[in-house]
Amino acid sequence: MKEARISNEIMEKKEDGSSEPKHRGVKTIKFIIGNETIERLGTLGTSTNLLLYLTSVFNLSNFTAQNVINIFNGTCNFATLIGAFLSDTYFGRYKTVGVASFSTFMGLFALTLTAAITRLHPPKCESHDGSHCDGPTAGQLTFLITCFGFLAVGAGGIRPCNMTFGADQFDPNTDSGRKGLNSFFNWYYFSIVFAMMVSLTVIVYVQTNVSWAIGLAIPSLLMLCACILFFSGSKLYVKTIPDHSPIKTMAQVIVSAIKKRRLMLPEEPQISMHNHIPPNSTYSRLPYTNQLRFFNKAAIISRDDEINSDGSASNPWRLCTIQEVEGVKCVIKVIPVWFACAIYFIIQIQMSTYGIFQAVQSDRRVIPSRKLQIPGATYFAFAMLALTIWIPIYDQIILPKARKITKTEDGISMLQRLGFGFFLAIITMVIAALVENKRRYIAITQPTLGFEPTKGGISAMSSYWLVPQYALAGISEGFSIIGQIEFYYKQFPEHMRSFGGAFLYCGFALSGYLNSVIVSTAHRITKNAKSGNWVAEDLNKGRLDYLYYLIAILQFLNFVYFVVIAKWYKYKVVETKTQEEKADEVNQSDHTV
Repeated sequence: MKEARISNEIMEKKEDGSSEPKHRGVKTIKFIIGNETIERLGTLGTSTNLLLYLTSVFNLSNFTAQNVINIFNGTCNFATLIGAFLSDTYFGRYKTVGVASFSTFMGLFALTLTAAITRLHPPKCESHDGSHCDGPTAGQLTFLITCFGFLAVGAGGIRPCNMTFGADQFDPNTDSGRKGLNSFFNWYYFSIVFAMMVSLTVIVYVQTNVSWAIGLAIPSLLMLCACILFFSGSKLYVKTIPDHSPIKTMAQVIVSAIKKRRLMLPEEPQISMHNHIPPNSTYSRLPYTNQLRFFNKAAIISRDDEINSDGSASNPWRLCTIQEVEGVKCVIKVIPVWFACAIYFIIQIQMSTYGIFQAVQSDRRVIPSRKLQIPGATYFAFAMLALTIWIPIYDQIILPKARKITKTEDGISMLQRLGFGFFLAIITMVIAALVENKRRYIAITQPTLGFEPTKGGISAMSSYWLVPQYALAGISEGFSIIGQIEFYYKQFPEHMRSFGGAFLYCGFALSGYLNSVIVSTAHRITKNAKSGNWVAEDLNKGRLDYLYYLIAILQFLNFVYFVVIAKWYKYKVVETKTQEEKADEVNQSDHTV
Protein backbone atom coordinates (compact mmCIF):
# COMPACT_ATOMS: atom_id res chain seq x y z
CA MET A 1 0.00 0.00 0.00
CA LYS A 2 1.32 3.37 -0.94
CA GLU A 3 1.52 5.90 1.82
CA ALA A 4 0.21 9.44 1.92
CA ARG A 5 2.65 12.31 2.11
CA ILE A 6 2.07 15.03 4.69
CA SER A 7 2.87 18.64 4.03
CA ASN A 8 3.24 21.17 6.80
CA GLU A 9 5.30 24.32 6.99
CA ILE A 10 6.04 23.69 10.66
CA MET A 11 7.89 20.44 11.42
CA GLU A 12 9.21 19.17 14.71
CA LYS A 13 12.21 16.92 15.33
CA LYS A 14 11.75 13.60 17.10
CA GLU A 15 14.32 11.92 19.34
CA ASP A 16 15.41 9.55 16.57
CA GLY A 17 16.28 12.48 14.31
CA SER A 18 13.27 12.12 12.02
CA SER A 19 10.75 14.89 11.59
CA GLU A 20 6.98 14.88 11.43
CA PRO A 21 4.28 17.54 10.97
CA LYS A 22 3.39 19.48 14.07
CA HIS A 23 -0.25 18.92 14.95
CA ARG A 24 -1.52 22.17 16.42
CA GLY A 25 -5.00 20.87 17.25
CA VAL A 26 -7.10 23.60 18.82
CA LYS A 27 -4.87 26.40 17.45
CA THR A 28 -5.77 25.53 13.87
CA ILE A 29 -9.31 24.37 14.54
CA LYS A 30 -10.49 27.95 15.02
CA PHE A 31 -9.82 28.63 11.33
CA ILE A 32 -11.49 25.43 10.11
CA ILE A 33 -14.51 25.54 12.42
CA GLY A 34 -14.73 29.29 11.88
CA ASN A 35 -14.90 28.74 8.13
CA GLU A 36 -17.52 26.02 8.59
CA THR A 37 -19.59 28.12 11.02
CA ILE A 38 -19.67 31.19 8.80
CA GLU A 39 -20.32 29.05 5.71
CA ARG A 40 -23.23 27.39 7.46
CA LEU A 41 -24.54 30.75 8.62
CA GLY A 42 -24.74 31.73 4.99
CA THR A 43 -25.99 28.54 3.36
CA LEU A 44 -28.19 26.67 5.84
CA GLY A 45 -30.79 29.36 6.36
CA THR A 46 -30.93 29.88 2.62
CA SER A 47 -31.25 26.18 1.83
CA THR A 48 -33.92 25.67 4.50
CA ASN A 49 -35.89 28.69 3.29
CA LEU A 50 -35.34 27.73 -0.35
CA LEU A 51 -38.67 25.90 -0.32
CA LEU A 52 -40.55 29.11 0.45
CA TYR A 53 -38.36 31.04 -2.01
CA LEU A 54 -39.30 28.74 -4.89
CA THR A 55 -43.02 28.85 -4.03
CA SER A 56 -43.30 32.58 -3.26
CA VAL A 57 -40.80 34.10 -5.72
CA PHE A 58 -40.60 31.53 -8.55
CA ASN A 59 -44.30 30.58 -8.15
CA LEU A 60 -43.72 26.81 -8.04
CA SER A 61 -46.30 24.56 -6.38
CA ASN A 62 -45.53 22.93 -3.03
CA PHE A 63 -45.25 19.53 -4.69
CA THR A 64 -42.96 20.74 -7.50
CA ALA A 65 -40.83 22.87 -5.17
CA GLN A 66 -40.28 19.98 -2.75
CA ASN A 67 -39.23 17.67 -5.59
CA VAL A 68 -36.83 20.34 -6.86
CA ILE A 69 -35.36 20.69 -3.38
CA ASN A 70 -35.06 16.92 -2.99
CA ILE A 71 -33.26 16.60 -6.34
CA PHE A 72 -31.00 19.57 -5.54
CA ASN A 73 -30.14 18.24 -2.09
CA GLY A 74 -29.60 14.76 -3.50
CA THR A 75 -27.26 16.13 -6.17
CA CYS A 76 -25.30 18.14 -3.58
CA ASN A 77 -24.94 15.12 -1.35
CA PHE A 78 -23.95 12.67 -4.09
CA ALA A 79 -21.46 15.27 -5.34
CA THR A 80 -19.56 14.61 -2.13
CA LEU A 81 -18.41 11.30 -3.66
CA ILE A 82 -16.75 13.20 -6.49
CA GLY A 83 -15.27 15.69 -4.03
CA ALA A 84 -13.97 12.89 -1.82
CA PHE A 85 -12.47 11.09 -4.81
CA LEU A 86 -10.65 14.20 -6.03
CA SER A 87 -9.50 14.96 -2.49
CA ASP A 88 -8.20 11.49 -1.60
CA THR A 89 -6.72 10.85 -5.05
CA TYR A 90 -5.35 14.11 -6.45
CA PHE A 91 -5.69 17.42 -4.62
CA GLY A 92 -5.85 16.74 -0.88
CA ARG A 93 -8.41 18.15 1.54
CA TYR A 94 -6.93 21.63 1.84
CA LYS A 95 -7.13 22.49 -1.88
CA THR A 96 -10.52 20.81 -2.26
CA VAL A 97 -12.07 22.81 0.58
CA GLY A 98 -10.53 26.04 -0.75
CA VAL A 99 -11.92 25.67 -4.28
CA ALA A 100 -15.29 24.48 -3.00
CA SER A 101 -15.61 27.47 -0.66
CA PHE A 102 -15.13 29.88 -3.56
CA SER A 103 -17.68 27.97 -5.66
CA THR A 104 -20.22 28.24 -2.83
CA PHE A 105 -19.66 32.00 -2.72
CA MET A 106 -20.30 32.25 -6.47
CA GLY A 107 -23.50 30.21 -6.12
CA LEU A 108 -24.86 32.36 -3.30
CA PHE A 109 -23.95 35.55 -5.14
CA ALA A 110 -25.73 34.36 -8.28
CA LEU A 111 -28.78 33.33 -6.23
CA THR A 112 -28.87 36.83 -4.75
CA LEU A 113 -29.12 38.21 -8.27
CA THR A 114 -32.25 36.11 -8.95
CA ALA A 115 -33.99 38.00 -6.15
CA ALA A 116 -32.50 41.45 -6.78
CA ILE A 117 -33.03 41.60 -10.56
CA THR A 118 -36.70 41.39 -11.58
CA ARG A 119 -35.91 39.89 -14.98
CA LEU A 120 -34.40 36.84 -13.29
CA HIS A 121 -37.67 35.75 -11.61
CA PRO A 122 -41.37 35.70 -12.62
CA PRO A 123 -43.76 38.48 -11.55
CA LYS A 124 -45.27 38.32 -8.07
CA CYS A 125 -48.32 36.09 -7.73
CA GLU A 126 -51.41 37.82 -6.40
CA SER A 127 -53.72 34.79 -6.53
CA HIS A 128 -54.63 33.18 -3.21
CA ASP A 129 -54.99 29.69 -4.66
CA GLY A 130 -52.05 29.90 -7.05
CA SER A 131 -54.24 29.22 -10.11
CA HIS A 132 -53.29 32.40 -12.02
CA CYS A 133 -49.55 32.68 -11.39
CA ASP A 134 -46.94 33.02 -14.11
CA GLY A 135 -44.21 30.44 -13.78
CA PRO A 136 -40.51 31.02 -14.52
CA THR A 137 -39.30 31.26 -18.11
CA ALA A 138 -36.70 28.93 -19.61
CA GLY A 139 -34.01 31.60 -19.18
CA GLN A 140 -34.92 32.18 -15.53
CA LEU A 141 -34.85 28.46 -14.82
CA THR A 142 -31.48 28.13 -16.57
CA PHE A 143 -29.96 30.86 -14.42
CA LEU A 144 -31.45 29.31 -11.28
CA ILE A 145 -30.04 25.90 -12.19
CA THR A 146 -26.64 27.55 -12.71
CA CYS A 147 -26.83 28.88 -9.15
CA PHE A 148 -27.64 25.40 -7.92
CA GLY A 149 -24.70 24.05 -9.95
CA PHE A 150 -22.18 26.31 -8.19
CA LEU A 151 -23.69 25.40 -4.82
CA ALA A 152 -23.53 21.68 -5.67
CA VAL A 153 -19.82 21.96 -6.54
CA GLY A 154 -19.19 23.77 -3.27
CA ALA A 155 -21.13 21.23 -1.24
CA GLY A 156 -19.33 18.37 -2.99
CA GLY A 157 -15.97 19.67 -1.80
CA ILE A 158 -16.71 21.18 1.61
CA ARG A 159 -18.99 18.57 3.13
CA PRO A 160 -16.77 15.46 2.90
CA CYS A 161 -13.46 17.22 3.51
CA ASN A 162 -13.87 20.06 5.99
CA MET A 163 -14.64 17.92 9.04
CA THR A 164 -11.99 15.35 8.10
CA PHE A 165 -9.47 18.11 7.49
CA GLY A 166 -10.19 19.44 10.97
CA ALA A 167 -9.75 15.97 12.51
CA ASP A 168 -6.38 15.68 10.74
CA GLN A 169 -5.08 18.53 12.91
CA PHE A 170 -5.09 16.26 16.01
CA ASP A 171 -2.26 13.82 16.64
CA PRO A 172 -3.83 10.34 17.09
CA ASN A 173 -0.60 9.03 18.68
CA THR A 174 -0.94 11.12 21.84
CA ASP A 175 -3.49 10.98 24.67
CA SER A 176 -4.28 14.67 24.33
CA GLY A 177 -4.75 14.24 20.58
CA ARG A 178 -7.15 11.31 20.99
CA LYS A 179 -9.20 13.05 23.68
CA GLY A 180 -9.27 16.23 21.64
CA LEU A 181 -10.47 14.25 18.63
CA ASN A 182 -13.32 12.65 20.59
CA SER A 183 -14.60 16.06 21.69
CA PHE A 184 -13.90 17.62 18.30
CA PHE A 185 -16.79 15.79 16.62
CA ASN A 186 -19.25 17.08 19.23
CA TRP A 187 -18.03 20.67 19.13
CA TYR A 188 -17.67 20.66 15.37
CA TYR A 189 -21.34 19.78 15.02
CA PHE A 190 -22.18 22.19 17.82
CA SER A 191 -20.74 25.03 15.73
CA ILE A 192 -22.86 23.91 12.78
CA VAL A 193 -25.98 23.79 14.93
CA PHE A 194 -25.26 27.22 16.42
CA ALA A 195 -24.86 28.61 12.91
CA MET A 196 -28.13 26.98 11.88
CA MET A 197 -29.95 28.56 14.82
CA VAL A 198 -28.76 32.05 13.93
CA SER A 199 -29.38 31.43 10.26
CA LEU A 200 -32.88 30.04 10.79
CA THR A 201 -33.87 33.00 12.94
CA VAL A 202 -32.11 36.17 11.81
CA ILE A 203 -31.40 35.42 8.14
CA VAL A 204 -34.70 33.63 7.53
CA TYR A 205 -36.56 36.52 9.16
CA VAL A 206 -34.83 39.04 6.89
CA GLN A 207 -35.56 36.93 3.81
CA THR A 208 -39.21 36.40 4.67
CA ASN A 209 -40.22 39.73 6.23
CA VAL A 210 -37.75 42.32 4.92
CA SER A 211 -36.37 41.46 1.51
CA TRP A 212 -35.29 38.33 -0.32
CA ALA A 213 -32.54 40.30 -2.02
CA ILE A 214 -31.09 41.53 1.28
CA GLY A 215 -31.67 38.18 2.96
CA LEU A 216 -29.67 36.41 0.23
CA ALA A 217 -26.96 39.09 0.05
CA ILE A 218 -26.07 38.52 3.72
CA PRO A 219 -25.13 34.84 3.16
CA SER A 220 -23.05 35.84 0.13
CA LEU A 221 -21.06 38.29 2.23
CA LEU A 222 -20.66 35.76 5.03
CA MET A 223 -19.36 33.16 2.58
CA LEU A 224 -16.75 35.62 1.33
CA CYS A 225 -15.63 36.12 4.94
CA ALA A 226 -15.48 32.33 5.40
CA CYS A 227 -13.11 32.01 2.44
CA ILE A 228 -10.82 34.70 3.84
CA LEU A 229 -10.77 33.09 7.31
CA PHE A 230 -9.97 29.64 5.94
CA PHE A 231 -7.01 30.76 3.86
CA SER A 232 -5.61 32.93 6.67
CA GLY A 233 -4.60 29.77 8.58
CA SER A 234 -2.91 28.08 5.63
CA LYS A 235 0.61 28.09 7.06
CA LEU A 236 -0.46 26.27 10.25
CA TYR A 237 -2.42 23.37 8.75
CA VAL A 238 -1.31 19.75 8.56
CA LYS A 239 -2.07 18.87 4.93
CA THR A 240 -2.28 15.28 3.75
CA ILE A 241 -1.21 14.99 0.11
CA PRO A 242 -2.52 11.75 -1.49
CA ASP A 243 -0.50 9.88 -4.08
CA HIS A 244 -2.79 6.99 -5.08
CA SER A 245 -6.43 6.23 -5.74
CA PRO A 246 -8.35 4.43 -2.96
CA ILE A 247 -11.04 3.52 -5.49
CA LYS A 248 -8.43 1.79 -7.62
CA THR A 249 -7.18 -0.12 -4.57
CA MET A 250 -10.72 -1.32 -3.80
CA ALA A 251 -11.15 -2.47 -7.39
CA GLN A 252 -7.83 -4.34 -7.25
CA VAL A 253 -8.88 -6.21 -4.10
CA ILE A 254 -12.21 -7.23 -5.60
CA VAL A 255 -10.64 -8.34 -8.91
CA SER A 256 -7.86 -10.25 -7.15
CA ALA A 257 -10.33 -12.03 -4.88
CA ILE A 258 -12.43 -13.08 -7.88
CA LYS A 259 -9.36 -14.35 -9.76
CA LYS A 260 -8.32 -16.46 -6.74
CA ARG A 261 -11.80 -17.52 -5.68
CA ARG A 262 -10.97 -21.22 -6.12
CA LEU A 263 -7.96 -21.11 -3.78
CA MET A 264 -8.18 -22.31 -0.18
CA LEU A 265 -7.33 -19.91 2.62
CA PRO A 266 -4.13 -20.97 4.48
CA GLU A 267 -4.16 -21.94 8.14
CA GLU A 268 -1.40 -19.41 8.99
CA PRO A 269 -2.35 -16.25 7.07
CA GLN A 270 0.25 -13.99 8.68
CA ILE A 271 3.04 -16.17 7.27
CA SER A 272 1.76 -17.41 3.92
CA MET A 273 -0.23 -14.35 2.80
CA HIS A 274 1.02 -11.06 1.41
CA ASN A 275 1.37 -8.60 4.28
CA HIS A 276 3.91 -6.15 2.90
CA ILE A 277 3.93 -2.73 4.61
CA PRO A 278 6.18 0.06 3.28
CA PRO A 279 8.72 1.03 5.99
CA ASN A 280 7.76 4.72 5.83
CA SER A 281 3.99 4.17 5.80
CA THR A 282 2.04 6.65 7.94
CA TYR A 283 -1.06 4.46 8.21
CA SER A 284 -2.01 2.33 11.21
CA ARG A 285 -1.90 -1.44 10.79
CA LEU A 286 -5.10 -3.43 10.47
CA PRO A 287 -5.03 -7.00 11.83
CA TYR A 288 -6.16 -9.97 9.77
CA THR A 289 -9.86 -10.84 10.36
CA ASN A 290 -12.14 -13.71 9.37
CA GLN A 291 -15.19 -11.57 8.67
CA LEU A 292 -15.99 -11.40 4.92
CA ARG A 293 -13.43 -14.16 4.36
CA PHE A 294 -13.90 -14.23 0.59
CA PHE A 295 -11.86 -11.04 0.14
CA ASN A 296 -8.94 -12.55 2.08
CA LYS A 297 -8.17 -14.63 -1.00
CA ALA A 298 -6.88 -11.49 -2.74
CA ALA A 299 -3.80 -11.66 -0.44
CA ILE A 300 -2.92 -15.34 -1.07
CA ILE A 301 0.55 -15.75 -2.63
CA SER A 302 0.07 -18.44 -5.27
CA ARG A 303 3.33 -17.99 -7.21
CA ASP A 304 6.87 -16.86 -6.38
CA ASP A 305 6.92 -14.31 -9.22
CA GLU A 306 4.04 -12.37 -7.63
CA ILE A 307 6.47 -10.66 -5.22
CA ASN A 308 9.08 -8.07 -6.20
CA SER A 309 12.49 -7.87 -4.56
CA ASP A 310 11.33 -5.04 -2.27
CA GLY A 311 8.37 -7.12 -1.05
CA SER A 312 5.69 -5.34 -3.07
CA ALA A 313 3.29 -7.12 -5.45
CA SER A 314 4.42 -7.40 -9.06
CA ASN A 315 0.81 -7.27 -10.25
CA PRO A 316 -1.57 -5.50 -7.82
CA TRP A 317 -4.53 -6.69 -9.92
CA ARG A 318 -3.68 -10.25 -8.92
CA LEU A 319 -2.14 -9.90 -5.47
CA CYS A 320 -3.02 -7.39 -2.73
CA THR A 321 -1.77 -6.95 0.81
CA ILE A 322 -3.67 -7.91 3.94
CA GLN A 323 -3.81 -4.21 4.80
CA GLU A 324 -5.54 -3.39 1.50
CA VAL A 325 -7.97 -6.28 1.93
CA GLU A 326 -8.87 -5.27 5.48
CA GLY A 327 -9.37 -1.67 4.33
CA VAL A 328 -11.88 -2.79 1.70
CA LYS A 329 -13.67 -4.94 4.28
CA CYS A 330 -13.97 -1.91 6.56
CA VAL A 331 -15.85 -0.07 3.81
CA ILE A 332 -18.13 -3.01 2.97
CA LYS A 333 -19.06 -3.55 6.63
CA VAL A 334 -20.13 0.09 6.94
CA ILE A 335 -22.63 -0.11 4.05
CA PRO A 336 -25.48 -1.91 5.95
CA VAL A 337 -25.18 0.63 8.78
CA TRP A 338 -25.14 3.46 6.24
CA PHE A 339 -28.39 2.22 4.68
CA ALA A 340 -30.13 2.25 8.06
CA CYS A 341 -28.89 5.81 8.60
CA ALA A 342 -30.31 6.84 5.22
CA ILE A 343 -33.76 5.60 6.26
CA TYR A 344 -33.43 7.55 9.51
CA PHE A 345 -32.72 10.84 7.69
CA ILE A 346 -36.25 10.84 6.27
CA ILE A 347 -37.59 12.32 9.51
CA GLN A 348 -35.19 15.25 9.24
CA ILE A 349 -36.39 15.91 5.69
CA GLN A 350 -40.01 15.85 6.81
CA MET A 351 -39.29 18.30 9.63
CA SER A 352 -37.56 20.69 7.21
CA THR A 353 -40.26 20.50 4.51
CA TYR A 354 -43.79 19.54 5.54
CA GLY A 355 -43.02 20.54 9.12
CA ILE A 356 -42.54 24.07 7.80
CA PHE A 357 -45.85 23.91 5.94
CA GLN A 358 -47.47 22.81 9.21
CA ALA A 359 -46.13 25.96 10.82
CA VAL A 360 -47.25 28.16 7.91
CA GLN A 361 -50.84 26.98 8.35
CA SER A 362 -50.77 27.41 12.15
CA ASP A 363 -51.06 30.44 14.42
CA ARG A 364 -47.47 31.72 14.27
CA ARG A 365 -48.00 34.85 16.35
CA VAL A 366 -45.40 35.27 19.09
CA ILE A 367 -48.14 36.58 21.39
CA PRO A 368 -51.81 35.99 20.49
CA SER A 369 -52.65 39.67 20.96
CA ARG A 370 -49.82 40.89 18.68
CA LYS A 371 -49.34 40.68 14.92
CA LEU A 372 -45.63 39.77 15.05
CA GLN A 373 -45.24 36.31 13.53
CA ILE A 374 -42.44 33.75 13.46
CA PRO A 375 -41.42 32.76 9.89
CA GLY A 376 -42.35 29.18 9.04
CA ALA A 377 -38.78 28.09 8.27
CA THR A 378 -37.61 29.43 11.64
CA TYR A 379 -39.41 26.63 13.49
CA PHE A 380 -36.66 24.25 12.47
CA ALA A 381 -34.48 26.34 14.81
CA PHE A 382 -36.25 24.67 17.76
CA ALA A 383 -34.59 21.42 16.71
CA MET A 384 -31.25 23.22 16.57
CA LEU A 385 -31.87 24.85 19.95
CA ALA A 386 -32.57 21.47 21.55
CA LEU A 387 -29.43 20.10 19.93
CA THR A 388 -27.37 23.11 21.05
CA ILE A 389 -28.44 22.52 24.65
CA TRP A 390 -27.98 18.77 24.40
CA ILE A 391 -24.42 18.65 23.00
CA PRO A 392 -22.69 20.40 25.97
CA ILE A 393 -24.73 18.29 28.40
CA TYR A 394 -23.68 15.12 26.61
CA ASP A 395 -20.02 16.11 26.19
CA GLN A 396 -19.44 17.58 29.66
CA ILE A 397 -21.76 15.53 31.89
CA ILE A 398 -23.03 12.31 30.33
CA LEU A 399 -19.89 11.30 28.42
CA PRO A 400 -17.45 11.59 31.40
CA LYS A 401 -19.81 9.55 33.60
CA ALA A 402 -20.27 6.97 30.84
CA ARG A 403 -16.49 6.64 30.54
CA LYS A 404 -16.21 5.88 34.25
CA ILE A 405 -18.94 3.24 34.02
CA THR A 406 -17.83 1.52 30.80
CA LYS A 407 -14.06 2.09 31.31
CA THR A 408 -13.70 3.11 27.63
CA GLU A 409 -12.69 6.38 25.92
CA ASP A 410 -15.94 6.49 23.92
CA GLY A 411 -18.17 6.01 26.95
CA ILE A 412 -21.14 4.97 24.82
CA SER A 413 -20.35 2.89 21.76
CA MET A 414 -20.98 4.48 18.39
CA LEU A 415 -23.64 1.95 17.39
CA GLN A 416 -25.45 2.36 20.73
CA ARG A 417 -25.50 6.09 20.13
CA LEU A 418 -26.96 5.59 16.66
CA GLY A 419 -29.56 3.13 17.89
CA PHE A 420 -30.91 5.47 20.55
CA GLY A 421 -31.27 8.20 17.94
CA PHE A 422 -33.21 5.81 15.70
CA PHE A 423 -35.55 4.97 18.57
CA LEU A 424 -36.26 8.66 19.19
CA ALA A 425 -37.06 9.04 15.48
CA ILE A 426 -40.07 6.72 15.89
CA ILE A 427 -41.44 8.78 18.78
CA THR A 428 -40.82 12.01 16.84
CA MET A 429 -42.98 10.95 13.89
CA VAL A 430 -45.80 9.70 16.12
CA ILE A 431 -45.90 13.03 17.97
CA ALA A 432 -45.77 14.93 14.65
CA ALA A 433 -48.76 12.92 13.39
CA LEU A 434 -50.80 13.58 16.55
CA VAL A 435 -50.06 17.32 16.40
CA GLU A 436 -50.98 17.51 12.70
CA ASN A 437 -54.25 15.72 13.40
CA LYS A 438 -55.05 18.33 16.07
CA ARG A 439 -54.01 21.24 13.80
CA ARG A 440 -56.18 20.01 10.93
CA TYR A 441 -59.19 19.31 13.20
CA ILE A 442 -59.10 22.85 14.62
CA ALA A 443 -58.72 24.33 11.14
CA ILE A 444 -61.79 22.42 9.91
CA THR A 445 -64.07 22.84 12.95
CA GLN A 446 -63.18 26.41 13.98
CA PRO A 447 -62.93 29.71 12.09
CA THR A 448 -59.51 30.18 10.53
CA LEU A 449 -57.26 33.13 11.38
CA GLY A 450 -56.79 34.13 7.76
CA PHE A 451 -55.72 32.80 4.42
CA GLU A 452 -52.14 32.00 3.44
CA PRO A 453 -51.63 32.70 -0.30
CA THR A 454 -51.35 29.49 -2.39
CA LYS A 455 -51.55 27.37 0.82
CA GLY A 456 -54.92 27.49 2.58
CA GLY A 457 -56.63 28.53 5.78
CA ILE A 458 -54.56 29.20 8.89
CA SER A 459 -55.51 26.99 11.82
CA ALA A 460 -56.17 28.61 15.20
CA MET A 461 -53.87 26.05 16.81
CA SER A 462 -50.76 27.68 18.22
CA SER A 463 -47.61 26.79 16.28
CA TYR A 464 -45.90 26.22 19.64
CA TRP A 465 -47.50 22.76 19.57
CA LEU A 466 -44.87 21.96 16.92
CA VAL A 467 -42.00 22.61 19.33
CA PRO A 468 -41.99 19.11 20.95
CA GLN A 469 -41.60 17.30 17.63
CA TYR A 470 -38.79 19.64 16.57
CA ALA A 471 -37.04 19.40 19.95
CA LEU A 472 -37.19 15.61 19.91
CA ALA A 473 -35.92 15.56 16.33
CA GLY A 474 -32.99 17.72 17.43
CA ILE A 475 -32.04 15.43 20.33
CA SER A 476 -32.38 12.44 18.02
CA GLU A 477 -30.02 14.17 15.62
CA GLY A 478 -27.56 14.70 18.46
CA PHE A 479 -27.32 10.94 18.88
CA SER A 480 -27.57 9.77 15.29
CA ILE A 481 -25.85 12.31 13.05
CA ILE A 482 -22.97 13.15 15.38
CA GLY A 483 -22.61 9.43 16.01
CA GLN A 484 -22.38 8.86 12.27
CA ILE A 485 -19.70 11.52 11.80
CA GLU A 486 -17.54 9.81 14.40
CA PHE A 487 -18.44 6.32 13.13
CA TYR A 488 -17.43 6.97 9.53
CA TYR A 489 -14.22 8.76 10.48
CA LYS A 490 -13.05 5.98 12.80
CA GLN A 491 -14.28 2.97 10.82
CA PHE A 492 -13.09 3.96 7.36
CA PRO A 493 -9.46 3.24 6.36
CA GLU A 494 -7.23 6.23 7.03
CA HIS A 495 -6.55 6.82 3.33
CA MET A 496 -10.31 7.01 2.62
CA ARG A 497 -11.51 9.33 5.34
CA SER A 498 -12.82 11.90 2.88
CA PHE A 499 -14.98 9.11 1.51
CA GLY A 500 -16.12 8.53 5.07
CA GLY A 501 -17.31 12.12 5.18
CA ALA A 502 -18.99 11.65 1.81
CA PHE A 503 -20.88 8.62 3.12
CA LEU A 504 -22.74 10.83 5.59
CA TYR A 505 -24.01 13.09 2.83
CA CYS A 506 -24.69 10.23 0.43
CA GLY A 507 -27.01 8.98 3.16
CA PHE A 508 -28.73 12.38 3.04
CA ALA A 509 -28.99 12.04 -0.73
CA LEU A 510 -30.47 8.55 -0.64
CA SER A 511 -32.97 9.60 2.02
CA GLY A 512 -33.94 12.58 -0.14
CA TYR A 513 -34.69 10.31 -3.06
CA LEU A 514 -36.49 7.80 -0.83
CA ASN A 515 -38.55 10.60 0.69
CA SER A 516 -39.42 11.85 -2.79
CA VAL A 517 -40.57 8.35 -3.77
CA ILE A 518 -42.67 8.03 -0.61
CA VAL A 519 -44.32 11.44 -1.05
CA SER A 520 -44.85 10.98 -4.80
CA THR A 521 -46.36 7.53 -4.30
CA ALA A 522 -48.66 8.78 -1.54
CA HIS A 523 -49.68 11.71 -3.76
CA ARG A 524 -50.46 9.43 -6.71
CA ILE A 525 -52.34 6.74 -4.75
CA THR A 526 -54.40 9.06 -2.53
CA LYS A 527 -55.08 11.76 -5.13
CA ASN A 528 -58.69 10.63 -5.63
CA ALA A 529 -59.18 8.94 -2.25
CA LYS A 530 -62.33 9.71 -0.23
CA SER A 531 -60.24 10.61 2.81
CA GLY A 532 -58.41 13.22 0.73
CA ASN A 533 -54.95 13.52 -0.78
CA TRP A 534 -52.39 12.93 1.97
CA VAL A 535 -50.07 15.63 0.57
CA ALA A 536 -52.53 18.20 -0.77
CA GLU A 537 -51.41 21.77 -1.39
CA ASP A 538 -53.77 22.86 1.39
CA LEU A 539 -52.86 20.74 4.40
CA ASN A 540 -56.36 21.28 5.79
CA LYS A 541 -57.71 19.28 2.83
CA GLY A 542 -54.99 16.63 3.09
CA ARG A 543 -54.02 13.93 5.58
CA LEU A 544 -50.41 14.68 6.39
CA ASP A 545 -50.87 12.84 9.69
CA TYR A 546 -51.36 9.59 7.75
CA LEU A 547 -48.08 10.17 5.94
CA TYR A 548 -46.36 10.76 9.28
CA TYR A 549 -47.77 7.49 10.68
CA LEU A 550 -46.51 5.67 7.60
CA ILE A 551 -43.00 7.07 8.14
CA ALA A 552 -43.18 6.13 11.84
CA ILE A 553 -43.85 2.51 10.82
CA LEU A 554 -40.93 2.68 8.41
CA GLN A 555 -38.69 3.99 11.19
CA PHE A 556 -39.75 1.14 13.48
CA LEU A 557 -38.85 -1.46 10.83
CA ASN A 558 -35.56 0.35 10.28
CA PHE A 559 -34.81 0.22 14.01
CA VAL A 560 -35.35 -3.55 14.06
CA TYR A 561 -33.09 -3.91 11.01
CA PHE A 562 -30.41 -1.78 12.67
CA VAL A 563 -30.42 -3.87 15.86
CA VAL A 564 -29.74 -6.98 13.77
CA ILE A 565 -26.92 -5.26 11.86
CA ALA A 566 -25.38 -3.87 15.04
CA LYS A 567 -25.11 -7.37 16.55
CA TRP A 568 -23.29 -8.56 13.42
CA TYR A 569 -20.93 -5.59 13.11
CA LYS A 570 -17.37 -5.74 14.44
CA TYR A 571 -15.46 -2.50 15.02
CA LYS A 572 -12.22 -1.83 13.21
CA VAL A 573 -9.19 -2.74 15.30
CA VAL A 574 -5.78 -1.09 14.90
CA GLU A 575 -2.60 -2.92 15.83
CA THR A 576 -0.25 -1.16 18.23
CA LYS A 577 3.36 -1.16 17.17
CA THR A 578 5.99 -2.22 19.70
CA GLN A 579 9.11 -0.17 20.29
CA GLU A 580 11.16 -2.84 18.52
CA GLU A 581 8.95 -2.63 15.43
CA LYS A 582 9.22 1.13 15.37
CA ALA A 583 13.03 0.90 15.64
CA ASP A 584 13.15 -1.70 12.85
CA GLU A 585 11.06 0.54 10.59
CA VAL A 586 13.37 3.51 11.22
CA ASN A 587 16.43 1.34 10.51
CA GLN A 588 14.85 -0.01 7.32
CA SER A 589 13.96 3.48 6.20
CA ASP A 590 17.51 4.75 6.88
CA HIS A 591 18.99 1.73 5.14
CA THR A 592 16.76 2.30 2.10
CA VAL A 593 17.82 5.93 1.90
